[in-house]
Parts: sequence; structure tokens; C-alpha cells
Amino acid sequence: MLLPPIAPGRLFELLRRMPKAELHIHIEGSLEPELIFALAARNGVPLPYADIQSLRRAYAFSDLQSFLDIYYAGASVLVYEQDFFDLAMAYLQRAAAEHVLHAEIFFDPQTHTARGISLETVLKGLHRACLEARARFGLSAKLILCFLRHLSEADAFATLEQALPWREYFIGVGLDSSELGHPPEKFARVFARCGELGLHRVAHAGEEGPPSYIWGALDILGVERIDHGVQAIQDRTLMQRLAESRVPLTVCPLSNQKLCVFPDLAQHNLGALLERGLVATVNSDDPAYFGGYLNENFTQTFAATGLGPAQAYQLARNSFEASFIDAACRRSYFEQLDAVFESFR
Repeated sequence: MLLPPIAPGRLFELLRRMPKAELHIHIEGSLEPELIFALAARNGVPLPYADIQSLRRAYAFSDLQSFLDIYYAGASVLVYEQDFFDLAMAYLQRAAAEHVLHAEIFFDPQTHTARGISLETVLKGLHRACLEARARFGLSAKLILCFLRHLSEADAFATLEQALPWREYFIGVGLDSSELGHPPEKFARVFARCGELGLHRVAHAGEEGPPSYIWGALDILGVERIDHGVQAIQDRTLMQRLAESRVPLTVCPLSNQKLCVFPDLAQHNLGALLERGLVATVNSDDPAYFGGYLNENFTQTFAATGLGPAQAYQLARNSFEASFIDAACRRSYFEQLDAVFESFR
């Protein structure tokens, strides 16, 4: 598409209004402090924080693990099917307002089953919210079950078997949690089984971990997308492969800054990834903890790095290209994206 000239003062308006997909959102990571305290009161769950302000003050992370410690504590308030529905609906309503047309949502069943919450409870609540979002907002939402990589592959296999009675509720599997020390090959067999089941496969790799973890996710796990992947820029051969094979990266700029992957957002390599021809996308990761949902990730990153309308268009188009949607739906989303950019003439 030949992009129309866009006045600099309208760039942020364009970023907020353009249609987009979100492909890297942990639903537990959208649990805002207000909802944490509301659910804790509703369910009689004690919290180690006196109030919302003291909880927010704890959001000072030095690395991925320091974030995960608070993340898992926050999830303790999720007990009943209605809690998971309320959690997902809060995110989906916000996503619809930010012109997200399609969302592929990660959830961590082991975080909940370890607390005695059944997978049926988790999946029914989340799935009901996805249906409600389609009916109320016209927003397409799909679920991706993630295995916690700091746990064993045997635990991942057990989780997969528990989830299979609700196979129609989720479209794929992912791999998240602590990256360093837990390379992709640790989960080779369970990902092979997921491939046999026809599930889409994605994995976190190359956030804090080295490029070798990205190679492993591609060659050993057979993934179709790399979540994060920003460390790929250290490996020229890997960058060439990702570009030529059109393997998408679901990049999360504010998360990368908050977890000190990049000390300053102005140093983020999103622009460099696009220049090298990679199918990079922008996502919010764990927005309740990292200071911004999808539009904030766009506007803050563009303000810090000087990216412009051409990169905005490419990132939005990449998000639809990278989605697990059918060709007709993808064409429709492309057309809606083009129409918005044309309206900014």
C-alpha cells in the first residue's frame, strides 16, 4: 500500500485507531490491582499487601524472576469460573476499545491446578469470555495453553492430558515462565505430541535467553512463532532464517524495558528487526504489571524510537499475518487496516 502523508501530530492518533491483533498477552498478567483486591474480598483470599498503592509500589522488577514472584502471588485470587470470566472480560473490553480485532490469549493452567483449581474451571471461564467478546464487541479471541518451563516435562504432559477433554476451547500451546536454565529441548516430546494433535505451537525464546534458545524452539519444538525473540539480532544467520521463513516475533517493548532487557526504550531494537525484514509485531505481554496495554506499547515505543507511519502500518499488518486465522479473515483485517490509513490522508 502507498501510504498517505500523515502529519506528525496525528501519528499517535493513528497508532491508537489502527486495527491490530494482539498475539502475546498473558491473561493472568492483565490482572489489575483493583481486580486483585475485589476478587480477594469476594473469595476471602488474604493478600500480603495493605492496599492497592502498596501493591503497585511492589512493581519494581530487576529481572524476569522478580516479576514472576509477584505474578504468581496475584493469581492466587482466581478461584472460581466467574473469576476467570471477569479477568478475561476486563482485558477483552479494553482490547476492543483499543481497536484490537483479534487476540490470541495465553493462560497458565499449572499456576491454578497447583492451587487445587480444576482446568475445567479455568477453561470454562476464559472460553465463556471469548464468546461474550465476539457477541458484544465483534472481537475474535482464541486461547493458547502455556506450559511453565520451570516445571518438568512430565508435569506439562499431565497438564496436556487434563486439558484434552476441552480441546475445542484452545487452539495451541506455548512455553513461558523462567527462560534462563530451561532450554526448549526440555519440552521436545510434549511439543511433538501437541503437533500430532494438530495444535499450533509457539514458545518464549530469546527474551533473556540466548539466540540458541530460538534455534531450539524452531528446530526442536517446531514452533510457528517466537514469543519475544529480541536476542535474535545477535545471530546474523538466525536473523536471515527468520526473515526468509517469515517466522513472526511477538515483541513486547514495555515488558522488555520493565524487565531490564533494554535499559531504555529508546534503545529497543524493534526498528532494526523491521529493517532486517522480520515479521515483528507489538504486544503487551503482562500489561497490568508493565505499565501499558497495546496502544501504550505502540505510542511509548514510537515516541522513544522515532518510528513512523510506515513502521506502524507494517507492524499492524504483521500482526494479522502472524495470527492463526483463516485467509478470508486475514484479507478482511487487511482491508480494514488499509481503510484507516486511507482516512488519514
